[in-house]
Amino acid sequence: MTVIAIDFETANEQRASPCSIGLAWIEDGQVARVEHHYIRPPGMRFASFNMAFHGIRPEHVEDAEDWPDVLERLRPALQGALVLAHNASFDISVIRRTCEHYDISPPGFDYACTVQVARSVWPDLPSHKLNVVCGHLGVDFAHHDAAADAYACGRVALAAAGLNGVGHLRDLPGRLGMTLGRLDPDGYAPPRGAPKYRRPAFAG
Repeated sequence: MTVIAIDFETANEQRASPCSIGLAWIEDGQVARVEHHYIRPPGMRFASFNMAFHGIRPEHVEDAEDWPDVLERLRPALQGALVLAHNASFDISVIRRTCEHYDISPPGFDYACTVQVARSVWPDLPSHKLNVVCGHLGVDFAHHDAAADAYACGRVALAAAGLNGVGHLRDLPGRLGMTLGRLDPDGYAPPRGAPKYRRPAFAG
């Protein structure tokens, strides 16, 4: 089974405004390759907050493809894959809302959220943001770059699988008492069984 970690950056506060996608293919227990695509967001409206966050500006994407074209090139890889994302509710909603905007069908795949995985595997971390988890693991990456974030997401999943003796990432959620989420043209179902986030107590 194909396993791909993904990450989106958006141009504004709307989920249907992707301007960048990163993908990291996981093969034989490692991140085998990483890919990045700029995306021309609907309306080309960029919010200053988002630009400050990820550094992508209109001039970076003015010659990029629209989401339908990007998706059609990625669909064969995503269809039937296991997709990983850090805070998957965001990334999956970007796919859903942007496909709805263009009236196209999303690919069908199972997915897992590495935030939920990290909360289960490393419950004592002060935060489970990607940079914090990767700092704990000693993974160096450029945060808020979609390709680098996808790579880091894959590394988090692999580290969690190794600690739990899981041979294939598809089996990791079950080992942690979770179910996979599912996206397909008929709808979506979020992952279940994730631990509730508990803010660590600090000694005063």
